Amino acid sequence: MIDLKLLRASPAQVRAALARRGDPSLTRLLDEIEALDMKRRTLTGQLDQLNAERNDAARADAALAKAGKLPDETAAARRKLGERIAVLEAELRQIETTLDAKTLFAPNLPLPEVPDEVTVVRTWGTPAPKGGQPHWEIAERLGILDLPRGAKLSGSGFPVLLGAGARLARSLIALMLDLHTREHGYVEVQPPLLVRRESMTGTGQLPKFEDDAYRTEPDDLFLVPTAEVPVTNLHRDEILDGAALPKGYVAYTPCFRREAGSAGKDTRGLLRVHQFDKVELVRFCRAAESPAEHETLTGHAEEVLRRLELPYRVVLLAANDFSFASAKTYDLEVWAPGVGQWLEVSSASTFTDYQARRANIRCRPRAGEKPEFVHTLNASGVALPRTIAALLETHQQPDGSVTLPPALATYVGTDRLG
Repeated sequence: MIDLKLLRASPAQVRAALARRGDPSLTRLLDEIEALDMKRRTLTGQLDQLNAERNDAARADAALAKAGKLPDETAAARRKLGERIAVLEAELRQIETTLDAKTLFAPNLPLPEVPDEVTVVRTWGTPAPKGGQPHWEIAERLGILDLPRGAKLSGSGFPVLLGAGARLARSLIALMLDLHTREHGYVEVQPPLLVRRESMTGTGQLPKFEDDAYRTEPDDLFLVPTAEVPVTNLHRDEILDGAALPKGYVAYTPCFRREAGSAGKDTRGLLRVHQFDKVELVRFCRAAESPAEHETLTGHAEEVLRRLELPYRVVLLAANDFSFASAKTYDLEVWAPGVGQWLEVSSASTFTDYQARRANIRCRPRAGEKPEFVHTLNASGVALPRTIAALLETHQQPDGSVTLPPALATYVGTDRLG
């Protein structure tokens, strides 16, 4: 949620930052937010003055009451004052409701160091020459992927993994969870797959992107688009111990997104699907630790790709190219020679205090000190579909088999598929 104190103190700074997102409608939204905030402050001041007058009158009336009956004109004046206060209180409640709703549509401010163009920060490994079979042909030949039956069951965008394919997915999940818990210090969480509206609002999916989510009736629950939603909201409306930060959680969940494939491209195979498996990393820290935590988090996701021996690059996204709630995002992209593309398998983002404001997640730095909003960060650690696609295309062999890197072979129980 946008910081209204910052907007009041430095409106030009806020407007300039949001202008970098490239959405002209944000100018009008900020105009509306500023006008509502000013009206709220004006009404609050008027109510403070009127309530002070009512308190003074109550003390005077108490003294008059001891001497006898309160004069009719005095009683009438008191009723009129009370009615005026009630009208202004109702107006204030309406303005606050409207203001709260408007602020939920304002995205996070890009950090100053975020560029205006996508920038490749670093690379790892040597990408294979473009060519070879695409992953869906490899997987279908090996009998580990059945797209037609997935479409029969649920429609396009719902793949079925079979046999060694299902075991490969399960092994990838186990590898990642073990890596992040045993070596990176995360606490594993198994969260619900259905969450309340408040949880989706807390992380920024609602209200702006409700049409992209799968919603249940009549419960008004949402299938998780990412484990970021339930795991971040574990601490909604809580005050954490500042001495216990930073704190990290890892969770595996299926993820559900309506918009997958809506762009009309990359719809073959596993590149754009409505349901997919993902291991998610979520971190909570104090503001001063946030930049370093972002780099640490990104490194944890990178280690997965190194263990899988997948050439990748780290891309710093431009200010107009990352998610609504993010302030800075690195994308991790693996090279898939069969489709000849760099495929994004992880977005590692810092949200500064934006999600914490929406979800009311604070920490107390030290005993007796005033609570402050935490900073939240998350990254895929990593998503499975495109990772599997890159694995098949990168490690395919002339004889049609696919070799598996040692770190993964240990979990799968074989070093070769096919």
